[in-house]
Amino acid sequence: MPTFLIERTVPGAAGLDADALHDIACTSNDVVSQLGVPYTWHHSYVAGDKIYCVHETDDIETVREHARRGGFPADLVTEVAQVIDPSTGQR
Repeated sequence: MPTFLIERTVPGAAGLDADALHDIACTSNDVVSQLGVPYTWHHSYVAGDKIYCVHETDDIETVREHARRGGFPADLVTEVAQVIDPSTGQR
């Protein structure tokens, strides 16, 4: 199943407190449970005025539907082509 990287502009994201992040996560979880298709939210990175999310589903339109239903911005949605890490450089 394809993995997608989603960039969301959320002014002041890095300053959101635990309650606000909890509410965002609950909304995302609720939407995922209602989509009716395979969909996994793996995790998100909160940095500056952005939230970068890693989701897995069949197509980009499902990612956009998740964003629409959740009221989340999805400024950039890109399918991940490859994943590399330090072990990629080992033989």
